[in-house]
Amino acid sequence: MAFISLSPELSGRSFTGVENKFITKYMPVLDALSVKVYLYGLYLCSNGQNLYTITDLATALSITEDQAVSCYEYLEEFELVKITSLSPFEVTYCEAENVRGTPKKYKPEKYGDFAKSVQSIIKGRMISTSEYQEYFYLLEEYGFEQSALLMIINYCISLKGDNIRSQYIKKVAQSFAAEGAVTARQVDEKLSAYTSSTPALIRIFAAAGIKRSPDIEDDKLYKKWNGEMGFSEEAIIAASKYFKTKNVAKLDDALTELYKNKKFDVKEIEFYCKNKNSVYNATIEIARSLGVYMQNSAPYIETYVNVWCDWGYDFDSLKKLAAYCFTHGNNSFEGMNGFLQGLYNEGIITEQAINSYIAQRNADDELIKNILSACGLSRKIINWDRECLARWKGWNFTDEMLLKAAELAQGKSNPVAYMNGILSSWKNEGIYTPDKIENVHTTAAARSDGPDRATIERHYAELRQLAESNAEAALNGALADSEYGELNKTIDKLNIQLIFAESKGDGNTEEIRNQLAETQKKADSRLAVLGINKQSFTPQYSCAICGDTGYDANGRQCRCLKKFIDEYKGI
Repeated sequence: MAFISLSPELSGRSFTGVENKFITKYMPVLDALSVKVYLYGLYLCSNGQNLYTITDLATALSITEDQAVSCYEYLEEFELVKITSLSPFEVTYCEAENVRGTPKKYKPEKYGDFAKSVQSIIKGRMISTSEYQEYFYLLEEYGFEQSALLMIINYCISLKGDNIRSQYIKKVAQSFAAEGAVTARQVDEKLSAYTSSTPALIRIFAAAGIKRSPDIEDDKLYKKWNGEMGFSEEAIIAASKYFKTKNVAKLDDALTELYKNKKFDVKEIEFYCKNKNSVYNATIEIARSLGVYMQNSAPYIETYVNVWCDWGYDFDSLKKLAAYCFTHGNNSFEGMNGFLQGLYNEGIITEQAINSYIAQRNADDELIKNILSACGLSRKIINWDRECLARWKGWNFTDEMLLKAAELAQGKSNPVAYMNGILSSWKNEGIYTPDKIENVHTTAAARSDGPDRATIERHYAELRQLAESNAEAALNGALADSEYGELNKTIDKLNIQLIFAESKGDGNTEEIRNQLAETQKKADSRLAVLGINKQSFTPQYSCAICGDTGYDANGRQCRCLKKFIDEYKGI
């Protein structure tokens, strides 16, 4: 007859499944309380008791919550469970079949003197078997000298008291081991170095209202703040004051923010914090002027507005420049940043300099409008027009001469490019006043010998640049829409993923293609809502035959080139 069997009544009831490997491999070496905790927790999760907490488990087993947590920490050492959260306390049970290695059971007699010394340090409570096992684990796995680990335990107790959790001691010990401090001498040197920074930390904690003693982790942070980042003690205290930090994590976040924004001095920190709300409000107004929707203003403040302020621009000037950028096609933070970079490089920073610059640009745009009108064009001004005007003025032509050239270019297939030819001819012949125009066959286009190769190449280069500038402006206009901009970025990423997947022969190629097609469909729908034709992103050359090169696919002169030559001759 079998040693053990189930009664008919019991066999019809529900059960909690326990892996055989746990019973044969682990239960013999685990302490009794940890086995109880493991099995009861397994029962809870196997039978849908999802609302149970660690407190409920401890109550059910008539143990303290700390004992329950300590047992799970002990079980985690054997990789039977994984602690996924400390607050609230949460545990995931792992497969006993999949853990690597064999359970380690350290013989107490090997560490008898060490165990007595630990108990003499932690006088306020009895140390459990599972806690001893953790200390033995530290000695075995990390190679600590017993005296070195006793020094660490004593240090932790002096900070936290007898009720300290063994997990904290373990964490501190592991941090010492990570820095190679496992001997008594090394631990003593590390603790001495920490002690040197303790007075500064005590003053910082007092100023920040942190009501506890500094520990070894705080010392690491202080060394980062004071050493790597370069903050003085006074600056750290100022940061805690102005950011109103009540714990070390928030103080670290505050100093990281100041470090990114290059604010190190006490006065810089004070000014930054007092103007933080003003910067936020200014960023909101700048975004509104640019027509940009911001879900989160922080990246825009850090990447753009704080940088502009560091360059010397005040809020009022930035708002004015944002409105100017919007009306001139730079309706994004990135576009405005490029524009401001140009102003900054030219030393245009003060309100007076900005006003003078804007007034001059407005006057130039008014002149361009008149030139385009004289040419017979009614389109919007583009950057290419401004570049042409700057070049013509660089050739020392007056507004009057530019308008004269525009009148002569009226009716031509590309009036602005034709103007370049006229003005270039006048420049070479020294014609800078209207009275001299009549003395030289009216224009360069009246010559009988036709344009030279350089003139033809310049003409077609300007045609291509105009088409490409229009396409770029159309694309930038679409990308200024935040929704389309994000979709476009996703399309770029998926295209790169598809290239790599196809080159490697990955099995997810078809999935990427489907994602790409779906994202492209969404992007096209967004363009339809915005009223933007996708074809405008591709340069629309004035000649579909040669693509504004002057020569067809066979290398023969295109009919548009022949027409340009005839116009140049005045035929």
